[in-house]
Amino acid sequence: MDSWLTDLIEQSGYLGVAFLMFLETVFPPIPSEVIMSLAGFEASTGSLSLSGVIAAGTAGAMLGNTFWYLVARAFGYARFKKLTEKHGRILTIHPEELDSAQHWFDRWGGFAVGIGRIIPTARSLISVPAGILKMSLSRFFIYSLIGTATWTALLAFAGYALGRAYADAEKYINPFATGVMLLIVLLYVYRFVTYDKRDAK
Repeated sequence: MDSWLTDLIEQSGYLGVAFLMFLETVFPPIPSEVIMSLAGFEASTGSLSLSGVIAAGTAGAMLGNTFWYLVARAFGYARFKKLTEKHGRILTIHPEELDSAQHWFDRWGGFAVGIGRIIPTARSLISVPAGILKMSLSRFFIYSLIGTATWTALLAFAGYALGRAYADAEKYINPFATGVMLLIVLLYVYRFVTYDKRDAK
């Protein structure tokens, strides 16, 4: 996988980095850990600048983040609430919980979006509740930009500093990403199993 990614980045430069990060955010075929680490390595060879790859990666990811936010916002709170009324168990959300989530998101949504951008698996997903719960676009954009720029910079710096040894970093990143995914699955199973108990309260 790394060879064709390297070729694409070498041939397309910053545009290739932005395009790959956009794809990773909209439909994650390739982890950003690989894309930005490779881009950082290319910067270490002098073919690209470190600031340039960070800016390109951030721009591409932000396009994907905004895409999902707008799709979720267009779908709308009212329609999503009707889905929770019909398919609440599958979604593991009660309509009343959605109301509470909106109040919580009004207060803490910026923090959740910012932190979510540096957590594997959650990076793309956090755009959906932000859109459905109608977080303001300016607030969403600012917090997303902070979190996304932080994440892409960390990965690019790792690739720049480690060179081809960036794969060593994956030994630590991949288990963390797997752990986050497992936690999300376990949380879903728990909420699915206890759905009726929450309904009775």
